[in-house]
Amino acid sequence: MVHEGFCLFFSILFVAHTAYGDVSYSFPEEMKRGYVIGNIAKDLGLDVNRLPSRKARIDAEGNRKRYCDINLNTGELTVAERIDREGLCGKKAACVFNQELVLENPLELHRISLIVEDINDNNPLFGKDVINMEIRESADKGKRFLLEEANDADIGQNSVQSYSIQNNEYFVLSVQSNSLGEKYAEIILKKDLDREQQQEVNLILTAVDGGTPPRSGTVAIHVTVLDANDNAPVFSQDIYKVSLPENSPVDTVVVTVSATDADEGQNGEVMFEFGHVEEDYKHLFYLDRKTGVIRVKGPIDFEEEATFNLRIIAKDGLGLTSYSNVLIGVRDINDNAPIIVVKSLHSPIPENALPGTEVGIINVQDRDSDNNGQVRCSIQQNVPFKLVPSIKNYYSLVTTGELDRELLSDYNITITATDEGSPPLSSTKNIHLTVADVNDNPPVFRDQNYRANVQENNKPGSSICSVSATDPDWRQNGTVVYSLLSSDVSGAPVSSFLSINGDTGVIHAVRSFDYEQLKSFKVLVLARDNGSPSLSSNVTVSVFITDENDNSPQILYPSLEGNSFMTEMVPKAAQARSLVSKVIAVDADSGQNAWLSYHIVKATDPGLFTIGVHSGEIRTQRDISESDSMKQNLIVSVRDNGQPSLSATCALYLLISDNLAEVPELKDMSRDESSSKLTFYLIIALVSVSTFFLTFIIIILAVRFCRRRKPRLLFDGAVAIPSAYLPPNYAEVEGAGTLRSTYNYDAYLTTGSRTSDFKFVRSYNEGTLTADLTLKKTQSAVDDLEGLDAEMSDSFQALFSKKIT
Repeated sequence: MVHEGFCLFFSILFVAHTAYGDVSYSFPEEMKRGYVIGNIAKDLGLDVNRLPSRKARIDAEGNRKRYCDINLNTGELTVAERIDREGLCGKKAACVFNQELVLENPLELHRISLIVEDINDNNPLFGKDVINMEIRESADKGKRFLLEEANDADIGQNSVQSYSIQNNEYFVLSVQSNSLGEKYAEIILKKDLDREQQQEVNLILTAVDGGTPPRSGTVAIHVTVLDANDNAPVFSQDIYKVSLPENSPVDTVVVTVSATDADEGQNGEVMFEFGHVEEDYKHLFYLDRKTGVIRVKGPIDFEEEATFNLRIIAKDGLGLTSYSNVLIGVRDINDNAPIIVVKSLHSPIPENALPGTEVGIINVQDRDSDNNGQVRCSIQQNVPFKLVPSIKNYYSLVTTGELDRELLSDYNITITATDEGSPPLSSTKNIHLTVADVNDNPPVFRDQNYRANVQENNKPGSSICSVSATDPDWRQNGTVVYSLLSSDVSGAPVSSFLSINGDTGVIHAVRSFDYEQLKSFKVLVLARDNGSPSLSSNVTVSVFITDENDNSPQILYPSLEGNSFMTEMVPKAAQARSLVSKVIAVDADSGQNAWLSYHIVKATDPGLFTIGVHSGEIRTQRDISESDSMKQNLIVSVRDNGQPSLSATCALYLLISDNLAEVPELKDMSRDESSSKLTFYLIIALVSVSTFFLTFIIIILAVRFCRRRKPRLLFDGAVAIPSAYLPPNYAEVEGAGTLRSTYNYDAYLTTGSRTSDFKFVRSYNEGTLTADLTLKKTQSAVDDLEGLDAEMSDSFQALFSKKIT
């Protein structure tokens, strides 16, 4: 359709930069898709390499089509689809439409004005195939007859520029221009018509445009020669100008055109019809042929078409015509609500985004004009976001404060756009934004510290307590893992005592605990999330081991070691409630498990002696009588208060006698063990009477020596509770105590048989065993010992005197 030379002529583009950075291009219509209009990146001084990252794109204003596109690799502006100037702009002298170049990061908006140049791609066309004319024969030479004009969709030089008619003998052609610059043709009668000679004249009219090469169109003119009708209709106005509000209802009267004909009768009857107008206009307006009233027939929309030019023909009954134009200007009313378009939206937003962070780009459009198209945009007040006006009708949606996903994880933002029309119209759009989690919260334990009570002798692997920590962060940022912090407990790593389930926080005992070895300890539990970087916190877990009755009472006195036995001497004159001896026992347990009670389970004379349930003191229940047996055997049971109770037993041997002269009779007490051995010792004793005196001297010296230190003689395993005998852990019983008073039993032995051993008993008024695990005597106890030594000396002297005699 377009010759090469013509394309080269129009390919020279006019590029103009405005003060605001806008650019305009001029290019011919009907260019193929991909045709390069110009390099907009170069013309605007943009970096071509950054066009893809800045999301460069072409947007059309309003609802117009996007006729061009941008090549992100070269920055060239190209034709996106076929552009028909006639379909786009009709007969407008200048066909200009606007597109927008939008770039982000930062947001830029450039207005592109595209001027579509007309090319000669349309032939002149006549509205009819044949123009029928009736001319009376009485018409004078030189009379003009207006012909129907040809229409060329092109404009300017490419529109109709001239008419021509084939050579004939009756008519010549005259080309005229009206006030709008439109050309039309008239035929001028140059020779009188003679109906009798020729009733019809046929002509060919040719319309030629000014394109290169020119295009043309033809129509046949059929002239019927009639009798005289020498007056054509005359309009009251050459041009009718009216204003019509858009959205006028159907049948609204736009204007009434009128024309008069000076002829009478049929020659003076005028009829109206549309001349050459756009086909779409005929669907919008209706013309009454008789009255000339033009009414609204279809929807009138200012945003689609702001002006209409209607060509009106007035024709009389015999075919004489005249022309007039009706120019209709459409008035805008506020009939379009603003349109909110989300051009860009960044969701989710990290919760640590700084105030002022851009999260979206909003474009607001209103198809109305003037104040009806001025739009204000706002959002609700209860969200940490605001709209910041940017370029033209663009707004940036930015944060106004800190975000916290743990408090609110998503936002529904309502954007309201209101125009300034009367009455104003508004529209809303909801935007959903989510907040992405950031690991900004460490795990928090539910308790500030934890206490675990574990029964000793527990099974290894048993759970002792559970810790729990929560993290309000999301997914892995909120997943808590537990572990024990490395530390030492009694010189051993904590991992040898406890373990923890990393997922549940349940703490397990690795070993079996012994209360007597370890009573309590503390560990630190670490709770760590799986964020990057991870956050953590710790808590102290105090582990207390509770005692179990797993230790039987241990009898310290009388000693249970060896095969020998110990004999307590009871004076015959002992009265009721006299202290005879004391059973001393301890229990390694604590609390009620270490509360000991003493019971006589067997006795030679059950009614003679009693034992203190809690003290272990053995006393006489009544006075000693002559009928009482000299030898008394007692079996004592010591029981603790645990559940179940544990016990131990011991045997005591008591000798009722006032002096040592009766000592040989002791042989019967050990007869069960070794009668032959005892007899042997008695024989030796009789033979050695002569040496008793020397032995007595030695004993006296020993007693003197013991006054300076604790008197303690050992004989055949019967000891006075030496300090080394005490178990190392009997001194600490946590206040429960197993001894109400401290007793020290010192053994004074005869010089006779090894089986004839006996003891004298003295009590030390000490409150408890000392922490250094030794028994101490008060000064009064020392004085008692000195008195006892003196008494023993007298007793030994009497004994040896009796033996000698």
